[in-house]
Amino acid sequence: MKYRHLIWMRRISQAIFLVLFLVLLVMAQLPRDVVMDYSQSFSNSSAQSPDIRITQPITLFFQMDPLVWLSSVISARQWIAGFGWAIGILVAALFFGRFFCGFICPFGTLHHMAASIRPALKKKEMIDANRTSTSRRIKYFLLITILFAAAVGTNFAGLLDPISFLFRSLSLSVIPAIGVGLHDLFEFLAASDVKLLNYLAYGGEALAAPVFGYENKVVLTGWVIGGLFLIILFLNRIKPRFWCRTLCPLGALFGLCSRLMVLQLEKDSDKCTHCGRCTAACQGAATPEPGQVWQTDECLMCLNCTSQCPEDALDFRFKRPYIKERRFDVGRRALMGGMVAGVSFPLLGRLDGSADKSPSPTLIRPPGSLPESEFLDRCQRCGLCMKVCPTNVIQPSLTAAGMAGFWTPTLVMTLGYCEYSCTLCTSVCPTGAIAELSMKEKTGTPIRIGSAYIDRGRCLPWNGNAPCIVCEEHCPTSPKAIYFKKDVIRRPDGQTLPVQLPFVDLARCVGCGICENKCPVKGKPAIRTLSAGESRSLENQILL
Repeated sequence: MKYRHLIWMRRISQAIFLVLFLVLLVMAQLPRDVVMDYSQSFSNSSAQSPDIRITQPITLFFQMDPLVWLSSVISARQWIAGFGWAIGILVAALFFGRFFCGFICPFGTLHHMAASIRPALKKKEMIDANRTSTSRRIKYFLLITILFAAAVGTNFAGLLDPISFLFRSLSLSVIPAIGVGLHDLFEFLAASDVKLLNYLAYGGEALAAPVFGYENKVVLTGWVIGGLFLIILFLNRIKPRFWCRTLCPLGALFGLCSRLMVLQLEKDSDKCTHCGRCTAACQGAATPEPGQVWQTDECLMCLNCTSQCPEDALDFRFKRPYIKERRFDVGRRALMGGMVAGVSFPLLGRLDGSADKSPSPTLIRPPGSLPESEFLDRCQRCGLCMKVCPTNVIQPSLTAAGMAGFWTPTLVMTLGYCEYSCTLCTSVCPTGAIAELSMKEKTGTPIRIGSAYIDRGRCLPWNGNAPCIVCEEHCPTSPKAIYFKKDVIRRPDGQTLPVQLPFVDLARCVGCGICENKCPVKGKPAIRTLSAGESRSLENQILL
């Protein structure tokens, strides 16, 4: 009976941490009034504006993640501060095994919930599957690949780390997709002639906007991110917590640390009737049944086995660990395959030269980003900088950064622009891939993320089609990086057109991209931003 109380304690713990994760995820944005203030900042003196920060601890779960910390430390080859929680949890795993998976991990909780919805396997099939589970070695292969890749100098951990995976999926796909659906619904209701439906639309939008955004968010490759998330959840139909027992590299790391567990599962073979309930209820295929070796590295501490046993043949007790009796075999193939893959992927990923030799002109990193090779050492591809960006300019890259930079943040100026006084992305990066900047440091140094250039063939004044001064009007620098020279252009019909021809002063341009974003020539703007001239790279400069 006591384990039923512990089951409820576990469920309460899972619910608290899942809700906390979702609350912090929603809070990873500016309130609308602050966003509106940003839009008016160009008319004011930005240099005198105070720094704006999100005060909530939105990086908490990343700082609790030992895999994020360990992979970053190995890849960057230097100590990374701010991960005291992660170190504490990693040490606790030495004595309590994968308690993080059973009591804390929000992604594990979602899988636990998904697995309880009409499982595909019947009881007998579940018992057989849990007794003969060999797919668990896959997660050790992935962990070894990640750690060896980090040792070579490329950090791929964020692609499969559960906290990064969940945050990226929800913030860049699930929540924006729900927001699009709700926005369309409210628009439909607002267009109705029925007053009640109008009121429902206005009230619903007021309630939903703080969570799902005040306008439709555009995310490149968002459908891929969301599709992978749904596939991973669906795999729970095949086996409960398929991700946790088969794919999760963080779970593999905790499994490696479980050798010193002081919380032991005691089995009373005399009481056991081998009904198979404990094996069927086990979320991690840890073989809790008496007469079999308990797999401590697979136990998720869900406590289902003890609560399901009708004979009270199972009991958790604090005891001295018997290391010699533990059977732990990662598998030679998983070990060797992970080592080869971990060394090969970073080396192959550098062949295109995108990381250091030949950077893509369209690869514009957020302000404060470290030099490309160091940036890739630390970036977890978590999507936190993309979530907090108030202008939607930071997007997950696909090919611009090469294989090594897949889903790392890049700025797409046609979708947004880097607000001149904004430093939010620099203040939320959990691993320091984007160094923290104050507004004064960003605008006063200044920090350059690229340079603008004018495509004269598409520019309205330059091609003689119409006068236009939009780019100069929006340029935030003082003095402005875009200036004019008056001229007269003769049109094909012989008429003359007085125009102001725009030019870019590269010594003043910071590459914010607002000129490209506001350019009236849509599709392919007449003024565009390239990464050349960025402050973080001495080799990617224009002016000598």
